[in-house]
Amino acid sequence: MTTATIGTRIKALRDAKGLKQDELAHAFGFKDRQTLSAIETGERRVTAEELLRAVELFGVPLDTFTDPFLLLGEGKFSWRQSGVVRDDLVRYEQDAGRLVAAFRTLAPLVGRAPQLFRRALSLTRWSRFEDASAAGERFAHDYELGDVPALRLADAMEQELGILALMVDPIDGVSGAACRLPELDAVLINRVEVPGRRNFDLAHELFHILTWDAMPPEHVEEAQPKKRTRVEQLADNFASAVLMPARVLDRWGDWTGLRGKALVDRLNSAADELQVTSSALRWRLASLDRLDSALAREIPEEWLRHNGRERPADVPLPPLLSRTFVEVIARAIDEGRVSARKATGLLGLSIEELAELCEAHGVEAPYAL
Repeated sequence: MTTATIGTRIKALRDAKGLKQDELAHAFGFKDRQTLSAIETGERRVTAEELLRAVELFGVPLDTFTDPFLLLGEGKFSWRQSGVVRDDLVRYEQDAGRLVAAFRTLAPLVGRAPQLFRRALSLTRWSRFEDASAAGERFAHDYELGDVPALRLADAMEQELGILALMVDPIDGVSGAACRLPELDAVLINRVEVPGRRNFDLAHELFHILTWDAMPPEHVEEAQPKKRTRVEQLADNFASAVLMPARVLDRWGDWTGLRGKALVDRLNSAADELQVTSSALRWRLASLDRLDSALAREIPEEWLRHNGRERPADVPLPPLLSRTFVEVIARAIDEGRVSARKATGLLGLSIEELAELCEAHGVEAPYAL
């Protein structure tokens, strides 16, 4: 663990207890606040005696400061959720943090260095919605997402941008999250969501990662609020354009002459092919003036629900986590960077389940499995 990491965790625990620097410095026995400030900023090393004193003062185990597979004060999350109890979300954030911390720690050890530069969108909260849509169109074009952008998006995020894109089984009510660390960005998506919703969440959280410095997202955001903030509307416009670029929608020809069942059938068919929701496609077409806004509002929601089906389509769930993540874990086990037992504990899987996960992602299972 680096001096900076230990200092960051001491600051996080101090903040959690509502202590001022002067108060904690006195408790440590320091002569002035500057000594504690230097520790928290990583300018001064913590002695063994001071580390044991921190354990005593905060009432936490020693590995709170020494465990590399832990995020404490080092990462910021923005959760997309509905009705989740705060304490439950805090506990799940700790679990999710261990996944991100595992990749952060092990990836460099097996030769996968973090991206040297971060990509960012030149947008602010005062940008026009049209600007966000144009950015989404350009993203789909520049990263060659093809005729069904949803199929390539996660891979482009990981391979081209260095953004970890993880499919997870979160607690009920969580759709996804964006996570920002000093050296790593990550997106977590509820893999149980229907494909259209899942893909939209992925593109939505991508927007937050690419605009984090200019407009940091809220720690907790409602997935379906009564009134969306401007930042969330910008994120939705970007996500819609990434998944449904105008040039792709042109493949379905003219929409203006369609009415009634013919319009609904084409919406549902096109949405299925693009792996988006019919409702999202409806509003994307309206924003492009390919569909009259009044007509779009007249379409009963139940005609578009589940893309015209009585229930969600029975499609296989994507494998947990991601191929990139599993490759790093498997290689780290093979090289002795982490034990198989430790790895399975971090992931909440059995040995057999980790071997199956490797197979699902086309990754050779470590010898230890």
